[in-house]
Amino acid sequence: MARIDASKMELNESVVAINRVSKTVKGGRIMKFAALVVVGDGAGIIGFGIGKAGEVPDAIRKGIENAKKNLIKVSLKGSTIPHEVIGKFGAGEVLLKPAAPGTGVIAGGPVRAVLEAAGVKDIRTKALRSNNPYNVVRATVQGLSSLRTAEEVAAVRGKTVKEIVG
Repeated sequence: MARIDASKMELNESVVAINRVSKTVKGGRIMKFAALVVVGDGAGIIGFGIGKAGEVPDAIRKGIENAKKNLIKVSLKGSTIPHEVIGKFGAGEVLLKPAAPGTGVIAGGPVRAVLEAAGVKDIRTKALRSNNPYNVVRATVQGLSSLRTAEEVAAVRGKTVKEIVG
């Protein structure tokens, strides 16, 4: 798949989680921070990244730079997704269901951040297993990247949309 160039886009950034870790040394504790960041253009392009640094703003900046290097295109159908899907990563498992217009984004924290960055307006979701934000974000992105519209499936199979939908 071709890389998406982030320099030509207006991307919205969202910090999903900030984790503080400490290392105990002879002189006391050393604090470091890890930031999980999601970026998206609100029209089907999203990415996530992790940045680690001694200060929170530096960690967020590194996370945004990392996220812009890992952008993917998501297939949308109007304001929702084309079909139901379960995204899996590690112990993280997320159920994504399309919803009628006007439903809104029914999702928890990490999943909501990813979906809002992608520009999804109507969807129902449920994080099924782990609530670890890193795994939940990765599972959500994996689920969204596996979505296919009827037109894409028809093109792959060499048929018309009418033959596939029935």
